[in-house]
Amino acid sequence: MTGWSLPGRGRPACLPSGPLLFRPMAQQPDDRVICVIGAGYVGLVTAAGLAELGREVRVVEIDPERRAAVAAGRSPIHEPGLDGLLEAVVASGRLRAVETMGEGVGGAGIVIVAVGTPPTPDGEADLSQVRQAVDHALAEVASGAVIAIKSTVPPGTTRALARGSSRQDVAFVMFPEFLREGSALEDLRHPSRVVVGGEDAAAVSRVAALLGGPDTTRLLCDSVSAELIKYGSNAFLATKISFINEMAQLCELTGADIERVSDGMGLDPRIGRSFLSAGLGWGGSCFPKDVRALETSAGYHGQSFWLLKAAIEVNSQQRRRFTAKLVQGLGGSLEGRRVAILGLAFKPFTDDMRQAPAAEVIRQLEDLGAEIVATDPVAIDRARLLLPRTRLVADPYEALTGADAVGIVTEWPEYRDLDWGRALGLMKGRLVVDGRNCLDGEAIAGHGGVYVSMGRRPRGPGAALPGTAAEAGAGAVPSLPLG
Repeated sequence: MTGWSLPGRGRPACLPSGPLLFRPMAQQPDDRVICVIGAGYVGLVTAAGLAELGREVRVVEIDPERRAAVAAGRSPIHEPGLDGLLEAVVASGRLRAVETMGEGVGGAGIVIVAVGTPPTPDGEADLSQVRQAVDHALAEVASGAVIAIKSTVPPGTTRALARGSSRQDVAFVMFPEFLREGSALEDLRHPSRVVVGGEDAAAVSRVAALLGGPDTTRLLCDSVSAELIKYGSNAFLATKISFINEMAQLCELTGADIERVSDGMGLDPRIGRSFLSAGLGWGGSCFPKDVRALETSAGYHGQSFWLLKAAIEVNSQQRRRFTAKLVQGLGGSLEGRRVAILGLAFKPFTDDMRQAPAAEVIRQLEDLGAEIVATDPVAIDRARLLLPRTRLVADPYEALTGADAVGIVTEWPEYRDLDWGRALGLMKGRLVVDGRNCLDGEAIAGHGGVYVSMGRRPRGPGAALPGTAAEAGAGAVPSLPLG
């Protein structure tokens, strides 16, 4: 999501100074005209998808570089297929990027708020951008329009915005998004469900008609339930990942194989295989902030959400366990060692570095004295600001040259498809630590490498590492390294 206020200023650039003046437009609202506030991941994908469906869409974006890119039909973010779609809908005239709120909301029947809700230091969702966007939209929007909150907000937010509004002729609904970065357009075109919540039934129905087809499941409810559906979905998936990561640790201690365990559990239709992949845990713009925000919101109502607290701790622990594998594999010290890191974005097919495991892992390794050379197919430019001490290169083989060890942090197909015979030949050492269980360990071992993954036995020459069942013997349960 993009920020709403310009740096160092308290108000958006698109409004003049002075008090807000409510000037309902003479133009009647038309649901074929949609305004989207914010050209971030959610806003831009939603806007492009609605334009593809034939709506007239105006995107209000105050960042001049981002707005210029959208106006030219170029995506300022990396999302597969978005560049081509933007080019088409901008050329057709169905999508326009505008600076002022008046240009955006004039005549629009539905105004979608898709600005950021970043976490505060204590874990709350910062709603300042949402409040500013709503206030300035209310100053211009036509009577009878609907404001749909697509930003992820704590329970009760939409209802509070409606209660605090001086425009009783404008309805509010919660319209949560369920887009996965890297496959967002597919999710928008074929949604698993459309959820809309609000206290105005007609407004809820109008917004629910925006997406999906006749066979799409639509769940219409109150706004608080809709807000908790979004938070609950992300928190449950994050907890599922943390659970399988704890199972992976137990597999290492007992000699089991987490991939077989996950496959067997996933065959139960009540459980399913998705989100049962052991690895470095969850990151990105949604799971970390939403899990913390839900846990914080529960606290406001007197609930200690212990399950979420545990999921957060396990997720943090996974990074330390990955670092420990590199330390152990290199003899107990990283001082002066070169480590190659493959993958920087928090997941494949995106350049998003928000809460990316790679950033935390690299900082840990650098603090332990390692020299890091890292690579990623698309996220290098975004990583530079976060990792000033790290050498970043575009070519994975260059990153591997002279490395004592390599860590796989993001499961890009490019890294699965590397010539690992060549890669190991370029390296000084032979240690490959796969934080995503995405490589062929037997093949790497066949090239003389030592392959270490998450929740599985090591492979390769002298593969037993300290603290594993392979070292201690079948049935032994050694102490857990680093907590």
